[in-house]
Amino acid sequence: MEHIHDGDGSSSSSHQSLKSTAKWAASLENLLEDPEGVKKFREFLKKEFSEENVLFWLACEDFKKMQDKKQMQEKAKEIYMTFLSNKASSQVNVEGQSRLNEKILEEPHPLMFQKLQDQIFNLMKYDSYSRFLKSDLFLKHKRTEEEEEEDQPDAQTSAKRASRIYNT
Repeated sequence: MEHIHDGDGSSSSSHQSLKSTAKWAASLENLLEDPEGVKKFREFLKKEFSEENVLFWLACEDFKKMQDKKQMQEKAKEIYMTFLSNKASSQVNVEGQSRLNEKILEEPHPLMFQKLQDQIFNLMKYDSYSRFLKSDLFLKHKRTEEEEEEDQPDAQTSAKRASRIYNT
């Protein structure tokens, strides 16, 4: 594949060649968009006993994409029973969940959980996410990535290395 060079000599496809750990460290959004990132983050949250936060967030993301009303009702109920009801098996800690009742589940709409989802996102972002970036789990993965890159002296890697030398 030909690299198109921008004026400053950096390759325009460099964004995609960012290592996944670099992407994860850039933002929680990036982390949550990467299935591998989600897997590692869940592993980490499991150790911290707060995996329900990311599971709730992911469930809300799925829910927002649904169109079928019957499916939405089922999913809304599942989200409520799993994460929000006071008998929930994986209860998340959000403000205003006490005002949520099963009535709203009869008329689900895609953004009905948005406020709660945003709360959980911020909770993860300012709490567990920053700890995740310092965790052994993350750092080990990062080291593995760096070693893999050094083990592949293919054209792309040496091109990358060359561009690193010239772009300093």
